[in-house]
Amino acid sequence: MTAFWTEADFDDHELVQLVRDRRSGLTAIIALHSTHLGPAAGGTRFWHYADAGEAMRDALRLSRGMSYKNAMAGLPMGGGKAVILAGEDKAKTPDMLAAFGDAVEALGGRYVTAEDVGIGESDMVAVSQRTDYVSGLPVSGEGAAGGDPGPFTAMGIYHGIKAAVRYKLGKDSVEGVHVAIQGTGSVGGGVARLLAKDGARLTLSDINQARAAELAEELGAQTAAPDAIMGVACDVFSPNALGAILDEDGIARLDTPIVAGGANNQLARAHHGRMLAERGILYAPDYVINAGGIISVTLEYLARRNGTPSDINEVRKRIARIPERLEEVWRKSDESGQSPDVVADRMAQELIGRG
Repeated sequence: MTAFWTEADFDDHELVQLVRDRRSGLTAIIALHSTHLGPAAGGTRFWHYADAGEAMRDALRLSRGMSYKNAMAGLPMGGGKAVILAGEDKAKTPDMLAAFGDAVEALGGRYVTAEDVGIGESDMVAVSQRTDYVSGLPVSGEGAAGGDPGPFTAMGIYHGIKAAVRYKLGKDSVEGVHVAIQGTGSVGGGVARLLAKDGARLTLSDINQARAAELAEELGAQTAAPDAIMGVACDVFSPNALGAILDEDGIARLDTPIVAGGANNQLARAHHGRMLAERGILYAPDYVINAGGIISVTLEYLARRNGTPSDINEVRKRIARIPERLEEVWRKSDESGQSPDVVADRMAQELIGRG
């Protein structure tokens, strides 16, 4: 692994920490991009990486995205991310989670963690036994906000897709609109169910083809093979799996006027946003449209720290503002001739004092 500060994705990060606990076998990277607006907030990803360099790039890109996401969502939080390097067997042990919790605690509140790919509510409960700087915990009581952020992320993407359809296609409803969804896990599956209720026509795909087929049967949708979904002719392509899919080859395969989904870091590199714009494809910047989950876990965390009840209605109200932010980005893009990703990045950079 090369020095992280020579990585193309290093963006003057405030802290990049390698965590190694020999007893538990934990190897993790915690990256804090900015604490300008508050403690760096962002989930923990548990993933088997091909090599350590790939894990570092993921941590750097994801933490920067969290700075932008939290700023654009109007949250008093900075941006951070952690990745735990899983073995090939993806074994996860209580000792490993405890060691990770200790590492978060040692940062003294500069980083607040929650769920991400490969990490669930029960894992966050385990981490919370070692540190208070954690969110996404189970909640009780009617009207309380918190727990798994996936459904809230899905809700925001659903609102964002409707906004994109209205802005690009001039339609006030998604009834009959064809949406191709890549990834049918917690987020993609939630998006599919919300769109299906509104009468959208769906094509679903997942590397777990049985899961995609089961959801398709439930919703009366079609399926496509994982290597074919990006080429499906549709009104909206919604990526909700892993990122960096929008590269030269991926963009060339698209047959859609809109890309709007929840995957983080969808653009493989910065110039790929311009490539989308040159093809006339409206892009919803991922960290704007997928902010529903962080809105939920942030309000949960702040309520707990303040000793006040969390409020799911406030979460929903804030998520419902996601279309406003997207429309502002798209309007400024049209006015300036710059692609939406560039516009959104500049807006976020100004908010975190880097404009």
